[in-house]
Amino acid sequence: MATYIQIGSTLTAGAGGAASFDFTSIPNTYTDLLVVCSLRSTNTNLDTKINFNSITTGYSRRTLQGNGSGTPGSFSGSDAYIGDIVSSSHTASTFSNHAIYIPNYAGSTNKSWSLDGVDENNATNAFSILGAGLWSNTAAITTVSIAPITSFNFAQYSTASLYGISKS
Repeated sequence: MATYIQIGSTLTAGAGGAASFDFTSIPNTYTDLLVVCSLRSTNTNLDTKINFNSITTGYSRRTLQGNGSGTPGSFSGSDAYIGDIVSSSHTASTFSNHAIYIPNYAGSTNKSWSLDGVDENNATNAFSILGAGLWSNTAAITTVSIAPITSFNFAQYSTASLYGISKS
C-alpha cells in the first residue's frame, strides 16, 4: 500500500496573485511525487507548464484534450505543458484542478510524468486533459515549479501541494 506524505505546506496565491508555485529542496526519501493544483488565471491566458530543477529544456509530451463543445484533440510538443486552466472569463470563483504524478523522481534515469486535469465552467467550453510527458534528464528532481507558459499570474486562492509517495 502506498503512503502519501505532504512535503512542505500548501502554496496559496495571495491578493496579488502568484507568478508561479515553486517546491524546492525536495528530499530523495520517497519513491514518487504527486503535485495537486487548483488554479485560476488572472486574465484570459490559460497555458500552464511544469519544470524540474529550474531547467526548461529536454521535455516532450503527448496530451489528449476535450473542450465540451467539439472534437477531442491529441497534441504533442517539446515542452512541459500540463494544460489550460480556468481564465478570468470563466464562471466566477471556479478553478481548474490538476494532478501530476512523477514516478521514480530520484532515480538515475529519464523522468516521466502523467497528468489529468479539468476546468470548471458553467458554459459549453470547459476543458478536460489527460497527458504523459518525459524529461530527458537523469538528475534527481529536487525542484518542481508550476508556472504559466505565457504572461499571467495565478489568481488569488489558487493552490498547489506536493506529496511524496512511499511504496511498501
